Order: sequence, then C-alpha cells, then structure tokens
Amino acid sequence: MKNVYTVKQVNFYIKNMFTQDFMLSRIYVKGEVSNCKYHTSGHIYFSLKDESGMIACVMFAGNRSGLSFQLRDGQQVIVLGAVNVYERDGKYQLYAKEIVQDGAGNLHEKFEALKRELEEMGMFAPEYKQPVPRYVRTVGIVTAPTGAAVRDIMNIAARRNPFVQLILYPALVQGDGAAESIVRGIRALEAKQVDVIIVGRGGGSIEDLWAFNEEVVARAVFDCRIPVISAVGHETDTTITDFVADLRAPTPSAAAELAVYDVRETMEYLQERRRLLRRQMLQKVQENRRAAEHCRMRLKLAHPRQRLNVSRQYAGDLETRLRGSMERHLTGEKHRLALYAEKMKGLSPLQKLSQGYAYVQTLDGKNIKSISQADPGTEIEIYVRDGRIRAGILSAKKEEYGGRAAE
Repeated sequence: MKNVYTVKQVNFYIKNMFTQDFMLSRIYVKGEVSNCKYHTSGHIYFSLKDESGMIACVMFAGNRSGLSFQLRDGQQVIVLGAVNVYERDGKYQLYAKEIVQDGAGNLHEKFEALKRELEEMGMFAPEYKQPVPRYVRTVGIVTAPTGAAVRDIMNIAARRNPFVQLILYPALVQGDGAAESIVRGIRALEAKQVDVIIVGRGGGSIEDLWAFNEEVVARAVFDCRIPVISAVGHETDTTITDFVADLRAPTPSAAAELAVYDVRETMEYLQERRRLLRRQMLQKVQENRRAAEHCRMRLKLAHPRQRLNVSRQYAGDLETRLRGSMERHLTGEKHRLALYAEKMKGLSPLQKLSQGYAYVQTLDGKNIKSISQADPGTEIEIYVRDGRIRAGILSAKKEEYGGRAAE
C-alpha cells in the first residue's frame, strides 16, 4: 500500500489548510450560545448553534477583554475569531477573540461615534471634573425605585453613616423615555441642592444600559453644578455617562461607599485625636509642673529666711573651724610650753639645790658669783636643799676649775 499517513500527519495537514485560508483566520459567526462553561483556568468553552447546525467555540483567558458581558446559554451573539483544528481530537472549532450580543453591533458603532464626538468637545476633560465633597449631608439618587441598585446604595449608606439623608428620584432607567426621566431626575436633585448625586442602575446588556449612552443624559451630567457619580451596571460595563461624570464607580454599592463617608472611621479618627490631645495636654501639664517646682525651689533658695539660714550655717561652720583652729593652736602651745618647762626644769636653782648644790647671796639679795664680791667679815646667806644658812666670810681664795680661773 502506498501513501499511508498517520493520524497526526492528517490532522496536521488539515490544520495547515485551515491556517492558510484567509477567510477562516478572521471570521464573524452568529448563533445562539449553548453548553457555556467558565473553566477555573479562565477559559470559556461554549457552542454556537442555529436551526441547522452547531460549532464548538473557545475563548481563552487572554482574550476575555473582548467580552463585555456575562455569557450565558440562550443568548444571541456574534463571535469574531478564527476557525482552526484541534489536532489532538481532530475537530475544528472557533477560537473567539471578541463577542458581542446580536443586534448590539449598531449600538456599539453609535456608542463609539458619540464617545469620540463628546471627547473632542472636551466633556471628558479632567479639568471639568468637580471634586466630591469629603463629608456630605444629603445624597441624591437617580435610579429605579425597585431595583437592586437603590437597595444596595441604601444598605451601604446606612452602614457607613446613618445620619446622611438620601433623596431618591424614581426614574426610568430602561426603555422608552428613560433618558428624559434621568435628565429630569438630575435637574430636580440639582434644584434641591444636594451635596452629591448618584446616577446609575444595575447591570444588563448594552440595550438595557443604552439610556445612559444618550447625549441628553451626558449633557445633563456635564452641565450639573452638583458633583455626579456614575454607577451604571457591573464593573465591566462602560457607558458615556461614566466618562462625563465627575467620578465613576464600578457598581452602585461602590458609588455609595465613594459618596458617603464612613462615620466609624471619623469617630475612630476623632478618638485617636482625643487620645493624642490628652497625651499632649498631660505632657504639657507635667512640663509646667516641673517648671513650677523648679521656680518654687529657686524662690525658696532666694527667700531671706533661707539666706539667713545659709549665713547662720556658714557662721556656725566658721565658728567650728575657729574653735578647732584655736584648740589645735592651744594644744601646740601647751606642748611647746611643756617642752620649755622641761628645759627650764633642768636650769632651775631648786633643781640644782636638790642635787647638792648651794646658792649664795648677800643679805641684800645679790648673787655672789665671784671672790671679788666676797669681802671678809661680810655676812651672807646660803640656800641649800632644805633651808637657808646665814654665815660670815672669813676669807676668799682664788681657784681654777678645769683649767678655768674662778672669777
């Protein structure tokens, strides 16, 4: 047998045929969605069918930006993508890059045209955006009175700050007359002079949200002197009102959080400020107390009584020092006197007399120290250890003692 091919080769060949076909590389396919499954990887697997057939489709997670709504079974859509072969299963399928709802194509073109026009007019410019007040007292709401949007706004506002007043203008948000109703609501709340206006509704298809893409609504939002928060649809939904509004919220709940300040945060902030102020006041009081105590001590030291006490203490110290100095001086003098007394004791005549010497003097009290004073026949007095003797001089003879002549 000739020209026998493997399954892989056949599938690869067919895949190349699909790849080389220019029409299949970028094709629009219309049909009803069925078997729609969102995979955990982010890919979307579904099928397109009509009355005569079905084709498998997949939109990879990287192309999800081309889907602006929630894909569900039964929807009529137009898919832009490429038809190719999945070699493992040998099946061809449509690899989707963009998906729009059937009938919305013209609306998308109209949307883009109005967006370009208003942007060229400067209605999207940041310099025209009004800041939303930080602390609001009244919040105007333009939305349907029975929708989920108003309930979400009321719940969020009540939780964040029950003291804020909500004023609802029950407007049509879908169908004939919706745009005019929204414009009347904006102007009525502007006349009420509320602090901020929320304009919005829940999610839906582009047809459902089209009232917020009307030029009259965009101009009413732009001309409004009150800051306007746009809260239309889900986070992935985008309308002309979102671009013109002073602030865009991804959902009505998020709009309530942006418009109504959280009173709990404010109370916590005030409590923290109060604690900080108390700490600073206590610190200041303590500093002033220390300064007052310092001044009190200085005043006490400068008081005349304190100065008198210091002078008394100083005088007492001087007296003590003087007494000590005098006692030391007297002790030294007493010691020196004792030394002199001991020295004088050795020179005392009485001491000499007690050692066997005698003291001779004339009757008139003159000490006889030389024979020149001793005239024979003269009476003298002789002092000895235990008394006095009166005698007369018989004679005087000169003698030498130790080689020295007596005088």
